[in-house]
Amino acid sequence: MDEARHRPHAGSRRPGRLLAALALTAAMTVFEVIGGWWSGSLALLADAGHMLVDTLGLLLAVVGAWLAARPADARRSYGYGRLEVLAGFVNALLQFVLVGFIVWEAIGRLLHLDAVRILSGPMLLVALAGLAVNLLVLRILHGHAHDDVNTGAAALHVLGDLLGSIAAVLAALAVRWGGWTFADPVLSLLVALLILGSAWRLLRRASHILLEGVPEGLDTTELASALHEADAAIRDVHHVHVWQLASGARIATLHVRLAGEEGRSRALSEVHRMLRDRFGIRHATVQVDDPHCPDDLPGHDPHRQG
Repeated sequence: MDEARHRPHAGSRRPGRLLAALALTAAMTVFEVIGGWWSGSLALLADAGHMLVDTLGLLLAVVGAWLAARPADARRSYGYGRLEVLAGFVNALLQFVLVGFIVWEAIGRLLHLDAVRILSGPMLLVALAGLAVNLLVLRILHGHAHDDVNTGAAALHVLGDLLGSIAAVLAALAVRWGGWTFADPVLSLLVALLILGSAWRLLRRASHILLEGVPEGLDTTELASALHEADAAIRDVHHVHVWQLASGARIATLHVRLAGEEGRSRALSEVHRMLRDRFGIRHATVQVDDPHCPDDLPGHDPHRQG
């Protein structure tokens, strides 16, 4: 069988969109760093830090999407699709480091408010520019595939950036019109919480895929029951394992017991059709057991799903 067809479908990737988002986010990151340093705003620097992590994440996403498109070879029969999940995992860890820095700096400023000097005018202008750029990037990444960890993670982070930019705008207004200098570090802590939330969700999602967990929204018991009803020749479906190689690349292995050799080809065709059309599984290995399952023999490795 042709290797390109045998390799699991890797989902929808949009390297062009990712590149455009990367360029805009990187440019805005530099602008916010300069604006934060000039105005003395920690809220801007915090938002710039979030955007810096997102810039690195988008860079990893672009590289991951490029590598994931490479064909499979003799050493990597499934190709390089899982690299995008590793990119998301690394991105999440970087965000935890960023949160620690923001919290440390914000607490230091709250303890020494008398020494804090903020130029609210430049801060407000930069924050508004960041808000506009984040809206544009979010629009570029809109409509990604549900299983696309790379683009989905990028969109999630940009949404966090958007909320961070709103926080920076509010902080600038509070400093400019109310003289509330404390609003800058306080809202920086809010940005840190936003970063922490997105980092945790991304880490949990990437870890679940790396641990070969069942894809979200899929129930193996329901799958086995549906396959059992797919054809009259199927007597039993067992040893069902489903996992996700990368974005949109669901893989399954399972055993079926048939009533006899008659109708075998039709039953297997129905199994593959239902796996593809109903459960989004394009790559499946189906073992036919008749009359006994070899995995149930005494002495077989018990570390398996029932």
